[in-house]
Parts: sequence; C-alpha cells; structure tokens
Amino acid sequence: SGEARWEAIAELKDAVGSIPVLGNGDIWEASDAVRMMAETGCDGVVIGRGCLGRPWLFSDLVEALSGRPVPPSRRLGEVCDVMVEHARLLVDHHVTHTGDRSRGEQHAMRDFRKHTGWYMSGYPVGPEVRRRFSMVKSLMELEDIVAGLDPSARIVDGGERIKRGHTNGPIKVSLPDGWLYGRRREELLFDVSVPDDDQVMALSGG
Repeated sequence: SGEARWEAIAELKDAVGSIPVLGNGDIWEASDAVRMMAETGCDGVVIGRGCLGRPWLFSDLVEALSGRPVPPSRRLGEVCDVMVEHARLLVDHHVTHTGDRSRGEQHAMRDFRKHTGWYMSGYPVGPEVRRRFSMVKSLMELEDIVAGLDPSARIVDGGERIKRGHTNGPIKVSLPDGWLYGRRREELLFDVSVPDDDQVMALSGG
C-alpha cells in the first residue's frame, strides 16, 4: 500500500553489485517498468497489483522493454472479451475440481466478482453496471451484462493508473510462531527449511 520506495531498490542494487535484483511496486503501465529499471539500475521487474484486471500488461512490458511501441489502452470490448474468457477458465477449473457443474460455477463466479471491478477500473460504465457485476452469479449473467456495454468505449484519462488490490494501508508483517526469537542472525540468514503450508497460509499475504 502507499507509494513504492524506488530509491530503496536502487540502494539494494548498489549494495549487492552483480547479484540480480528485481524491482517491485507502482508499475501500472509498461513505461513505469522502463523508468524503474533506468532509475534504480534493477535487472528486471515484478508485477503485482498492476496486472489485476489487465493481464495484457505483461505483453505490453515485452514490447516496451524490447524498444517497440506499446499498444494503446484497450477499448472496453477487448477488455470484456478477456474478462469473459477469464471467467470461463475459472469456471472450468472449479468444475474440474468439484466434479459438479452447478456448484463449480457458483464458486467460480463468487470468486470472480472482485475481478470485474478491476477489469472495469477507469471505464465509464456507471454505478449500476458495477453493482450488477459485483453480484454476478453465472457466466450467462456475466455475458448478459457485457452485451449491454459499448464495446468502443475508451478508458478515462489517467484510468490506467487507478490503484487496484489492497489500498487500506500497510499490513503487519507476520512470521511463523517462534521463528525469530532466540536465534542468531546467522541462523536466520541461512535457514532453508520449508515452512508448513497450513501455517504459511494463515499469515498475512500468504
């Protein structure tokens, strides 16, 4: 949350020399990745929230980092096509996992609701459409909502930079119980044991 401290990435890269460093934070457009690498000297970037509702950001990065022109922001019709395909794939995954078409689709669409908000970020679709997306229960209903939208609509100025994901402030860092206390720094640095999955999932960010 907040603003990424790119200067800290630069300090790290200066400190470790030839060890590859990947920068992360506030990459909302492909041009941000190019600028981060130029300003910090990092060897590559990691994308987090910037790709939520915009999976094409990765192909844009390939173009930008290869010195080629980046495609313009996608029109709403292209966004909706990707969104519906995303939902279909998620439904297929849940149906395969549960073995039950009805239950699988129900679970998938419940999980997918948050993605509709990210896909629609910056597009002038109106509050009623956003409300309907946030309550969508089936693929058919999703397709019905999409069918009523203007596929030629463009994102509003600055819409690409609307923040997504966690924006409610810093989350307290949590470590496995007892992991830090009573151990020497050398032990912490070279601990390569694999944490228990159930314990990891209970931690913030897990």
